[in-house]
Amino acid sequence: MPYQGGQYQPLTEAQMKTVHESALRVLERTGVKVNTKIGREHFKRAGANVEESTGIVRLPRAMVEDAITSAPHRLVLCGRDPKHDAVLEGKNVYLGTGGTAINVLDLDTGQRRPSTNQDVAQMARLMDALDNVHIFTINVFPNDIAIENQVDVNRFYWSLKNTSKHVMGGIYTMKGLQEAIEMSAMIAGGMDALRARPFVSFITLIISPLKIDNIYGDMTCYLAEQGLPVVVPTEPLCGISSPVTLASNVVMHVAESLAGVTLTQVINPGCPVMFGSVGSITDMRTMDHLSGAIERGMLNAAVSQMAVYYRLPNYSTAGMTDSKVVDCQAGYEGGMMNLLVAMSGANYIHDAAGLMEFDLTASYEKLVIDDEIIGRCLRVLRGIEMTEDTLAIELIEQVGAANDYLGEEHTLEYMRTEFAPNTVSDRSLREYWEADGSLDTTQRAHKIARKLLAEHQPLGIPAEIDDQIRARFPYIKEVKSVHS
Repeated sequence: MPYQGGQYQPLTEAQMKTVHESALRVLERTGVKVNTKIGREHFKRAGANVEESTGIVRLPRAMVEDAITSAPHRLVLCGRDPKHDAVLEGKNVYLGTGGTAINVLDLDTGQRRPSTNQDVAQMARLMDALDNVHIFTINVFPNDIAIENQVDVNRFYWSLKNTSKHVMGGIYTMKGLQEAIEMSAMIAGGMDALRARPFVSFITLIISPLKIDNIYGDMTCYLAEQGLPVVVPTEPLCGISSPVTLASNVVMHVAESLAGVTLTQVINPGCPVMFGSVGSITDMRTMDHLSGAIERGMLNAAVSQMAVYYRLPNYSTAGMTDSKVVDCQAGYEGGMMNLLVAMSGANYIHDAAGLMEFDLTASYEKLVIDDEIIGRCLRVLRGIEMTEDTLAIELIEQVGAANDYLGEEHTLEYMRTEFAPNTVSDRSLREYWEADGSLDTTQRAHKIARKLLAEHQPLGIPAEIDDQIRARFPYIKEVKSVHS
């Protein structure tokens, strides 16, 4: 069963209604600048007020409400292995990676360097081996792919080859999007099979404030026509692309995301779409975007509440840090934010593992550490199970006073499942820790990452289909074997 959130609710019922009414007012009166001609035509046919001279599209309340109704209230992000299926509905919670970072902390040197196709493959393989990271949102950019319209097929190929979990990714060109879909259909056994069990999904963007650009807008229209899962997230920054207050930022989030949802539904009612939020705050001293601020967790928790209010599958964000190294700051910023947003009931929380430095850098070690942090978050969501067996009143009476429970069958039954798993943290006595090399958390995570990359064998792509893909897309760049 999926883990259930909803324990943290920053908005009251009355406040959610206020946000809803405010967002509809913004869409109907202020409108959205729509730079995609295809998108404007679809909006116009559906009854929106379109100003061709400015590109401003004003969405009637009824159109937005119809879109909320027609969009699926349940969406399954499938893994190629069905055990990895993520059922996005209600307050189900899943967490995964995100990006796309343009740098990594090198496993050999520990220094920051531009990320490569090799890193795409290795990040996917490492994530595939981690138990608590559910979905692979492609988290690094292949800087060694020089031709822009070859980036997408390379990123998706090396991701699909190295994980059987669901693969989600941003896209850079229409050609790249079409090729990523074609390749995925080859693996699935055809487009109908891919639509029936979509193991890939795609991220387009709403540009804050209130803008659908021509590139991402055209891609959104194309994905809606194809009936493949698309998320239309928005990233309003307090003080720059939204008013500075958290309340107003939530309204902007909702209005912009609803604009994206509405676009997909006027094109293809019922097509799979996710309501998305990636907002944050601005350091008003420097005008820098902050990724690790606790207010970011609050904002995304509030927007997740609104998604539940609309009964729309929700794509959210958490887990990042502004730290440049894998240190204490990286742990408390990412951990606190992951817990807040998970407890809000966000369906899919991307960026939850491995990102740092204003989302510019990904770390193998942090990915491993975040897997344990996510495991603890999931343990909180599980709550305290109250049954006759877990209360164990008869056992207490049987054992009596001044005795212990070490040898009881009840202890053996629950000892491995009652507590969050511990994979990286050190809980040994000092003398044992010193005997093992006095390693800190990052050093222990480094050893785990190397071991998993050397030993883990992902599902891969069947050889015959792999050969067909490589023949069809000869510009897929080869990568070295993983670290050993």
